[in-house]
Amino acid sequence: MERALINQAVNFINQEIWVWGWIHKIRKLGGIVFIILRDYSGFIQGVIENQTDLSEELSIGTVVKLKGEVVKEERAVQGIELKIKEIKIQSRVVEDYPLQINKKKISANLDTLLDYRSVSLRYPQISAIFKIQAQIAKLFREYLITQNFTEIFTPKIVCAGAEGGSNIFKVEYFDKTAYLAQSPQFYKQIMVGVFERVFEVGSVFRAEQHNTARHLNEYVSLDYEMGFIENHLDIMRLENNLLIYMLKELKKTSQEEFKFFEMEIPFVPEEIPHLKLREAQSILEKNYHKTCLGEPDLDPEDERLICQYSKEKYNSEFIFITHFPSDKRPFYTMDDSEDPGYTKSFDLLFRGLEITTGGQRINRYEDYLTKMKKLRMNPDNFNFYLEAFKYGMPPHGGLAIGLERITARMLGLANIREASLFPRDINRLIP
Repeated sequence: MERALINQAVNFINQEIWVWGWIHKIRKLGGIVFIILRDYSGFIQGVIENQTDLSEELSIGTVVKLKGEVVKEERAVQGIELKIKEIKIQSRVVEDYPLQINKKKISANLDTLLDYRSVSLRYPQISAIFKIQAQIAKLFREYLITQNFTEIFTPKIVCAGAEGGSNIFKVEYFDKTAYLAQSPQFYKQIMVGVFERVFEVGSVFRAEQHNTARHLNEYVSLDYEMGFIENHLDIMRLENNLLIYMLKELKKTSQEEFKFFEMEIPFVPEEIPHLKLREAQSILEKNYHKTCLGEPDLDPEDERLICQYSKEKYNSEFIFITHFPSDKRPFYTMDDSEDPGYTKSFDLLFRGLEITTGGQRINRYEDYLTKMKKLRMNPDNFNFYLEAFKYGMPPHGGLAIGLERITARMLGLANIREASLFPRDINRLIP
């Protein structure tokens, strides 16, 4: 008899089926044993009556095949249960489970959950995080493909860092020094000269000495780059529409997962509000008595407060902050000729946290040479990148969304590590 998935069992009422999975929970009541079985499609309650010998070798985590009759039981999941008649053990548990796995709140701190990640991921609320995350990445791809973007796959071992600075991991590469990519930035710009519109979903690496609830040293970046734009506002509009699409689809596919977190799928306005950095800082000083005007960026409390302002003023949990100082943005960022000293760049904040960085890029070769000279950079170190601009590149720009950050904000997670399958931070290299 072929395997039936648990979520298909409702189609076999009064019939016998085989289901395969893990023992998720066991409860004995007199001469009756109740088993909750889990497979990737869901949970089902199995019942063993007057045959306790069938359950003697079972424990939480045991992998089994169960044969039984599907019967109606309104109090059970799906309104059915399985009258178990035969059990075949596929894999026994050799140690007691290090975590109590059930459908209620798991009683363990974050370090314990991460230390025993292979087990904690089996907890429904934790696995729900990554079902939602997979949907976010899928919808990112789907929407951009409808907008004529081409997916690309760029190197993660590189000869130079796209962001500059010291926050870059060195790698021994035969007889050379290489680095782990901070961003696919150089390559996605080069590919604008090929396909005009490109995107990538991939890991990036930052050797930052941070140990906060908002930073990881390896994370997944959702990047896109597009040519023939007027300015950075075109990139922002596309992200606005992308988010509308993504969250509309999440309402169709992921309502059950969101219920675990008691979070509403956020509303995205037709036009996400945007403020220049200096405007946002003036609002923070006036409304919240924050002394920050003239600072090159918003600190975490600034981000939280300006999002609070956006929610109260515009009824939007999202807000764009634009025009960051030229000397604080990467060298490839386009300066705003109408606002000297500032760039056509932006961050998107969501529920108090920056989730996106983007902007218009320089597209003329001679402008790169001028910018590099100003920053005392050697163009010879970037020949492979600059070559594309010698032969004509359209006005273009793009952005990067942190997949773990947007997931954490959507679900109200306190620490970004909760939104990473196997997080890499300043202290954690395993599992």
